[in-house]
Amino acid sequence: MKALISVYYKEGVEELAFALKELGYQLVSSGGTAEYLKNKGLEVVEVEDITKFPQMFDGRVKTLHPVIHGGILMRDWVEKDLEEAKRFGIEPIDVVVVNLYPFEEKLSEGLEEKELMEFIDIGGPALIRASAKNFYRVLVVCDPEDYGWVAQKLREGSISLKDRKYLALKAFSMTAYYDSLISRALSDLFEMNGVFPKFAIPVKSLGELRYGENPHQRAWLLENPLESLGITKAEVLHGKEMSFNNYLDADSSLRLVSQFQEPACVIVKHNNPCGVAIGRSPSEAFLKAKESDPESAFGGIVAFNQSVDLETAELLKELFLEVVLAPDYEERALEVLKTKKNLRIIQFFGFSHYWDIKKVSGGYLLQEEDTLDYQKLEVVSQRKPTIEEMEDMLFAFKVCKYAKSNAVVIAKGGRTLGIGTGNTSRVDSLRCAIQKAQRFGFDLNGAVMASEAFLPFSDSVELCAEVGISAIIQPGGSIRDKEVISACDRHGIALVFTGTRHFRH
Repeated sequence: MKALISVYYKEGVEELAFALKELGYQLVSSGGTAEYLKNKGLEVVEVEDITKFPQMFDGRVKTLHPVIHGGILMRDWVEKDLEEAKRFGIEPIDVVVVNLYPFEEKLSEGLEEKELMEFIDIGGPALIRASAKNFYRVLVVCDPEDYGWVAQKLREGSISLKDRKYLALKAFSMTAYYDSLISRALSDLFEMNGVFPKFAIPVKSLGELRYGENPHQRAWLLENPLESLGITKAEVLHGKEMSFNNYLDADSSLRLVSQFQEPACVIVKHNNPCGVAIGRSPSEAFLKAKESDPESAFGGIVAFNQSVDLETAELLKELFLEVVLAPDYEERALEVLKTKKNLRIIQFFGFSHYWDIKKVSGGYLLQEEDTLDYQKLEVVSQRKPTIEEMEDMLFAFKVCKYAKSNAVVIAKGGRTLGIGTGNTSRVDSLRCAIQKAQRFGFDLNGAVMASEAFLPFSDSVELCAEVGISAIIQPGGSIRDKEVISACDRHGIALVFTGTRHFRH
């Protein structure tokens, strides 16, 4: 019986190697792995002694040989395989322990292109895939986490067919991940970021969540290693386990609050902003955001773009919240927040842009992320907006970008007064936003309205005029733009076109 051991990550592999040796396996290895095992007191046969061929090109070619791959791929239940193996002097290899060059780790080291290529493993994936393909006879171990239990089961003689299938599936998953990582990383490196007819995106599981959007759905948190920042990279400092919905809402709030330079607070409910504000301090921003919609703020997700201080923490403590996110927390603020046992406290470090992927039946939709705020700021009305109106319009348009379509945002003084989202009619979204603002006692005279897509009719302008909204920002581009502009001029409303739509379905 033979066991081939060729690993980059060597620590701990001797546990499995000793178990194999005790059971009578001949250990076959090469290069650094052979030296490592010998130093641990194990007798090892070099690969070159079996292949009768030296390793070449600084180790680029060593196990890519018929004696090795034949020993792995031969089927002991096929008579012809046994005859050919005997004819060519190929002996079966029964266990293969392999892991791969650290391409993923080397991506972050800023290596030159040719240096990085040296960390693309060729022989390793070939050995792993060959072993996994022949799992009925060959036991493949590609993850150091499996050394311990595999060694124990080998000693007990209890390796089952289910164990073999599990290890084979893990092996194929690892090589698929490895190849997809290389493919996508090189597409960035070579500046060829389009989508080939067949391609893969690398993801690795960070663990199973309690459940999905609903308790009857299973769910997992997956991480893309090519994205250096984001909600999957955030640190949970305190509180209950994050749920599927928590992650969705937290990501939405993180993205929106990161759009502002001044102290800002975003409150999200069901993946929609319900209160957004900027202020002179995080505490002022929070109070303004909460007062925008105090009903929806209950049980919400609250995000800040600056460190949470003690004053802000005391305010947060008074409200039931699911999650608080911030780039940092003062020590005393953290102590106050941690008195709420179930409150999830998250420290984030920013987010990065990648592909936006949505599931459809039979496949997926993939698009670039929406990273553009606007193409232009064109005043198309007779009345020009004031400086204050323009500031509020730009603020509201940013918020609109992160609300579900059809989306309308009413704002004044650096905070939202009413947000209408998810309606099938844009004017209905506006009605919802106005009703919310009025229900909480806001004076809409001098407020601004933002729409994430063009106004198809002048009815929205008429509604704005009725309540005193003085300025509107929208992409423009409707066949009825002239009608909308005329209505604004009739009511003395300033109108700005951005040339950029922000649908968010």
